[in-house]
Amino acid sequence: MTRVSAVLHIVVGFIAAGLLASVAFGATVNTRSLRSSAKSQQVSESLRAKKRMKRLARSRASVRTRTASRRRRHRYYERFTMSSFASEIAEGDETSGEDSTVRAAAIEALGNMNGTVVAIEPTSGRILAMVNQKLALSGGAQPCSTIKLSVALAALSENLITRQTEIALGRRSRMNLTEALAHSNNAYFEALGRKMGFEKVSYYAHQFGLGEMAGYNIAGEHLGTYPDEEISTKLGGVGKMCSFGEGISMTPLQLGAMVSAIANGGTLYYLQHPTSADEVASFQPRVKRHLDIGSLIPEISDGMAGAVRYGTARSVGYNFSEESILGKTGTCSKSGTRYGWFASYANTTAGRIVVVIFLQGGRPTFGPKAAEIAGRMYRNLYDHSFFASRPQLPTNTAATPSTGVNQ
Repeated sequence: MTRVSAVLHIVVGFIAAGLLASVAFGATVNTRSLRSSAKSQQVSESLRAKKRMKRLARSRASVRTRTASRRRRHRYYERFTMSSFASEIAEGDETSGEDSTVRAAAIEALGNMNGTVVAIEPTSGRILAMVNQKLALSGGAQPCSTIKLSVALAALSENLITRQTEIALGRRSRMNLTEALAHSNNAYFEALGRKMGFEKVSYYAHQFGLGEMAGYNIAGEHLGTYPDEEISTKLGGVGKMCSFGEGISMTPLQLGAMVSAIANGGTLYYLQHPTSADEVASFQPRVKRHLDIGSLIPEISDGMAGAVRYGTARSVGYNFSEESILGKTGTCSKSGTRYGWFASYANTTAGRIVVVIFLQGGRPTFGPKAAEIAGRMYRNLYDHSFFASRPQLPTNTAATPSTGVNQ
């Protein structure tokens, strides 16, 4: 019995140990299962959190994109402090020696716009009419895109281009001088300016009359400015000087003298403003210098004519299309004031007249508006038979006084 009891005791011990081992094994399995389940739950929650974060990031990116798109659609609008309109702008003008027909046409065309009109006889340099003389004789303003005439003549003089020469403006864009003038392409003239460099650009600009008095003993005339060195790269350097006239101040008289030289074949006259009938009767042209641009004028004429036919100055045609008009617009702004320029000449069989329109003000002021005013003036002149009745002045200027330098 003792042996049997011992055997039973041993058997019971094994059974108990087995049960304990089974219980322990079962507990171990269950613990792993719970841990695995918890870990799986944590992983799934982490994935869901990541997905939520991705969705949130995409949503924020979408908001930023929509905001940027709205900002692009609603660009910053410059605030202007000067009015585009004025009254009695011709008050105080000296008119005794002016052409009454031309002056009346200019005043009617300008209306109540805040600006000036200068009309010049290009074959003599005589100012036929100058409306709002205080503004016309002031220190001028940034020439905007009208500076492109000077740059084009400079590049042609340097044999850098012809009117057919195309310049690459991008990977797939090329343009020649005619189209660049007609559409006033900034990139084209910036490229010309960089190729020539400041020294050459400056040299030709001074030859064409910028940076010096345009008139001969005209009381009250102020001098425009041309910088002695290239403007900083932050402002665009020589490129912006050649596309927008950045850093330059040009007067309506300086622009009128340059366009007169283009209209007459290359003679840069001192502009004269007779103030009495006696001065008109004794008027003598005064040559400042002869410019070697006669062969270059046909190269830019197509572009200036294109500006009026289909380019930036096509608003001339709103009022006048009977005669050929060649011109160049300019629009820019500075310190709360917008400038609108248009310089042109009528190329008729009865003679030529140069008309410079300069406007200043706010949003209604821009180059095409100045061109529209010029169109109204040409219409007024045409309706009063101005082109048909103009006397022909001698084109030989060899005997006229020459008081300038660099003849």
